[in-house]
Amino acid sequence: MVGITSYGAYVPLFRLDKKVIGGRGEKAVAHYDEDNITMAVAAVNDCLKGLDRSAVDGLYFATTTAPYREHMGAVTAAMASDLKQDIYTAEFGNSLRSGTAALKAAIDGVKSGSARSMVVAAADCRPAVPGSALEKNFGDGAAALLIGEENVAVTLEDSYSVYNEIYDIWRNERDAFVRTWEDRFSVERGYLPSMHEAVSGLMKKGNYKPADFAKVVFYSPDARRGAQVAKNLGFEAGQVQDPLVNNMGNTGAASALMLLVAALEEARAGDLILLASYGNGADAFALKVTEQIEKIQGSGRMGMKGYLASKRITTDYLKYLRWRKIIPIEQIAGPHAAYSAVAAKREYDRNISIHGTKCTACGYVQYPPQRVCINCHARDQMEPYSFLGKEGKIVTYNMDYITPSAEVPVTTTEVDFIGGGRIQSYMTEVDIDKITIDLPVEMTFRRYPLWEEISLRQGVYIYFWKSVPLRSSVAK
Repeated sequence: MVGITSYGAYVPLFRLDKKVIGGRGEKAVAHYDEDNITMAVAAVNDCLKGLDRSAVDGLYFATTTAPYREHMGAVTAAMASDLKQDIYTAEFGNSLRSGTAALKAAIDGVKSGSARSMVVAAADCRPAVPGSALEKNFGDGAAALLIGEENVAVTLEDSYSVYNEIYDIWRNERDAFVRTWEDRFSVERGYLPSMHEAVSGLMKKGNYKPADFAKVVFYSPDARRGAQVAKNLGFEAGQVQDPLVNNMGNTGAASALMLLVAALEEARAGDLILLASYGNGADAFALKVTEQIEKIQGSGRMGMKGYLASKRITTDYLKYLRWRKIIPIEQIAGPHAAYSAVAAKREYDRNISIHGTKCTACGYVQYPPQRVCINCHARDQMEPYSFLGKEGKIVTYNMDYITPSAEVPVTTTEVDFIGGGRIQSYMTEVDIDKITIDLPVEMTFRRYPLWEEISLRQGVYIYFWKSVPLRSSVAK
């Protein structure tokens, strides 16, 4: 039996109140130092919490907003998620259906025997023209699913797909923002017929009736179109998963999988779930929930519930535009060091995988990795030590109000980890009224966009780890 053995999600902390852009509700917005890779890493770490990462044989990464045209984000995500090096990595893109495409590919791969366990991660941070209807609907987020053949919580019973060649929504390589055709054309010639055909085909293939499904999970471009599809197909309103557009927005390629995670958080053994995604056609899946679902639900993951509840509302539209790089941020003046791919390669283990060392002679933990133990002075008696998922407390901190940044002040921290080890790092999502010595923190994988603007950086995005207050402690 092959299927979903674990799940996770990530919703950014910040939510833009849609009143400031003429809408209703709120939308999740990636912080200035987040992108689809950092969000995917957060979702994967939520999914793999408490699990053996060495058992994972591959990672599929789905997005429509890949940071690079030629460089695999799946590799960065795999390394930052501390997965072993000899795994298969691949990237799915160019379609809102890329999340479900990656899901089906992973299930087929495990079924074929080419892998025992695969992680599927989907994340999106789609750009929209300021003031447009798309800006009101778009939101940012990520989901991750672990596919395997042991302790399966959700099995794939049937699937059905159709394609539809249509320019209803698109973005070419030169476009800064997503484009769309007139709404009625997009809905009546694209979304509605494609979803109807895929779902109808699935139900006919499996001889299903609407009443057979405990929940239907439909990608929806806005708050109401998914419910329209469900009604047309004979489903009751109570069967339809809330598309959460008014809570976080339409999260693109991640949307269908994020909504599936939300549905699974409420699912019970024996439930049949219908999942359908859209993008130049549609994918539809019939999923069966097993008794293993209860173990995942009680595992302490943040999931959709936790991340949706943990939020900070902003009405500062100007700040939001800076985060999106739609308006410029002042650059650092003065001389700068050039980027070196050679130097960066040497430091990937500490900067991307957040590995330190542990002395085998005395057990002392250090970061960054060292040859000589500063506690017992043993030489070359170190073993790798991962700080991934480790919590800590702030020992001391510094606030810089002078350096230009999308987030002022620029805050640096010294963090002592529970279990040993100390790290100096930048801090993100800082609430200057609440930062204090001994504040509980964790490490989060982020970018440093300010340095990326320097021409000597050769167009390379700078990823590393920052400290951040525990999301579980952020007030609703």
